[in-house]
Amino acid sequence: MKKIFLVEDDKAISKNLSLLLRSEEFTVHHASTQTEAFSMLTAHKFDLALVDISLPDGNGFAVCTEIKETQNIPVLFLTASGDEASVVTGLNIGADDYIIKPFRPRELVARIKAALRKTDHAPTIFEQNGLTVDRMRGLVKKNGEEIFLSALEYRLLLTFILNPGNILTRDRLLDELWDAAGEFVNNNTLTVYIKRLRSKIEDDPAHPQIILTVHGAGYRLGGGHVSK
Repeated sequence: MKKIFLVEDDKAISKNLSLLLRSEEFTVHHASTQTEAFSMLTAHKFDLALVDISLPDGNGFAVCTEIKETQNIPVLFLTASGDEASVVTGLNIGADDYIIKPFRPRELVARIKAALRKTDHAPTIFEQNGLTVDRMRGLVKKNGEEIFLSALEYRLLLTFILNPGNILTRDRLLDELWDAAGEFVNNNTLTVYIKRLRSKIEDDPAHPQIILTVHGAGYRLGGGHVSK
């Protein structure tokens, strides 16, 4: 049974989330403050963390950093804030996903299960054509120089890295990008985001080697090197 670490100060939300997760056969451990979260991290091992960004004695960013340094498990942020800066900050310190309140319970459960599945075989480092992605540090470099991606661009890139060899349809990509950074993404804007991402990571965006187009099917990741 997977152990979920819930860090949330709102009593009603934490109660409802705990009931939901237990109905899905997860074990739930709850902390309502940053101090309590740090204490529980020293006493327990978890499989995934759900962390609210706004806490009464600190913030979820500090909790995420501590989790990544001590347990290295997936972290999903829960927050009422949908601004780009918060999303990027969370992803840059290693968060695996970002869910804006109010969220749909089934969507949250699906995100949790997806994150847990990916953890078993997720690459820590991806390298190809001068591009290096360090998932643990949320760091992206091109030819040794750090490049900055928006939250949605970063999630799009990770979707390809976490599905090596798979053809990703446009519908699949849209599902993965649901509500990322609070931005609306449809078929037309997906094309724009792929173009923007290629302009940052490809040597020649007109002839991409990292994100390849599979005509009539979707996209797939070009051959790269990953390591644990």
